[in-house]
Amino acid sequence: MDINIKNIILRGEGLTVEFKKAKKELPENLFETVCAFLNREGGYILLGVDDSGKVVGIEKNKAEIFYKQIVNLSNNPQKLFPSFLLEPKILNYQDKTIISIYIPISSQVHKYKNKIYDRSADGDFELRTGEQIKNLYNRKNTLYSENTIYPFLEESDFEAGIVARTRKIIRINQPNHPWNELSDSEFFKTAGLYRKDLSSGKEGFTMTALLLFGKPEIIQSALPHYKIDALLRKQNIDRYDDRDNIRCNLIEAYDRLMAFVAKHLPDKFYLQGDQRISLREKIFREIVANIIIHREYTNAFPSTFIIYRDRVETKNANRPHLIGQLIPGNFEPYPKNPHIAQIFTQMGRSEELGTGIKNVYKYSKAYSGSENIIFKEEDIFITQVPLNNIFQKNNIENGELNGELNGELNGELNKKQKMVYNKIKEQQGINATEISDTLKIPFSTVDKYIRVLLKKNIIERRGSKKTGGYFIK
Repeated sequence: MDINIKNIILRGEGLTVEFKKAKKELPENLFETVCAFLNREGGYILLGVDDSGKVVGIEKNKAEIFYKQIVNLSNNPQKLFPSFLLEPKILNYQDKTIISIYIPISSQVHKYKNKIYDRSADGDFELRTGEQIKNLYNRKNTLYSENTIYPFLEESDFEAGIVARTRKIIRINQPNHPWNELSDSEFFKTAGLYRKDLSSGKEGFTMTALLLFGKPEIIQSALPHYKIDALLRKQNIDRYDDRDNIRCNLIEAYDRLMAFVAKHLPDKFYLQGDQRISLREKIFREIVANIIIHREYTNAFPSTFIIYRDRVETKNANRPHLIGQLIPGNFEPYPKNPHIAQIFTQMGRSEELGTGIKNVYKYSKAYSGSENIIFKEEDIFITQVPLNNIFQKNNIENGELNGELNGELNGELNKKQKMVYNKIKEQQGINATEISDTLKIPFSTVDKYIRVLLKKNIIERRGSKKTGGYFIK
């Protein structure tokens, strides 16, 4: 991280870099710059660095306070609208404490205290004329198809219960998130899922809302080419050994892709410190999230997720920001669909921008013995993750493969216990009452089966007694 900060400081202030002193309190104009960066090309704000690039630092006892203030302000729609979650980093640089805030470009037009700011090489400036504001909206609409408004799309076109389920997972993942206090209508507007285009006057749900929550037939009517093809090609290379043709909304598509991974890729015993983690989960949740978050959905090229004997390969329609191989530390993350990305991040299904690729590189060698990873950004984004000998149960560095979890459970759980396990796997965050209702099994019986699964350490409970639910470990 020090190398990155050093390069940012050497670059100096400009269109995508801003220095601000912040000894005892946050600068008054901090969120004017945040708003301007979101509206222009994104960038870095360094707190504790003066205009000349000299590192002056922040009082150490203020750093955590500043961190919480920045997070809360970025999620407060009364200040920044639409809100946009920021994740500052507290760093030690040249023996001084500083805060680095990375701000990605946003697909929407943002306001701070009901004023719109833009960015130039000379700094931040307020847009005051109707022509300036209209040009900004037009620029955003041209760059981001997820902003497309469907005036006749209604909540009745959403899959039953999907919005409540999504918000429940966010609430469990982030109990103090400001979105948790909003009504559904307020949530849609704050999260950028419902908007009004001031340049055209159109108002309604966006393509983001359609893709996240829509019924399959509604999505197909608007985007008939949309699908994700998950294939297993271990034996039959020309066709497939197994297939899942996914045309549902993105919330459910993520679950189905991860279920396909769990069905066909073994996991491996691995300790990080004194805690056992799932390498399969660490690697492939990032690959799956990448497919969903960064696809260009107006392109008819179908997304594919293919498991071969020696690799997992994905292909995705893309609107490239860079050309060539992406290597951690050598590129600045750029969200293709920022509002889809934001929802998945709040749900805990994807990491902060750029961190996902780092995790794949970090854990791939331990999983398959190889770091020969490809993240190639062109008009078609190609990902390849090696599986060198991963289907063989010998010569594994950190212990034998566990074998597919479902296979192990077959000998340990009875039929109804497996039904409960599979329902939790299918609908992460579900509670015992919901399991009882959907499976038509008495609540007391479900509760008994859940205690068995908890004792076997294959599920876990997250959240409060009132709003929490069960997740696969």
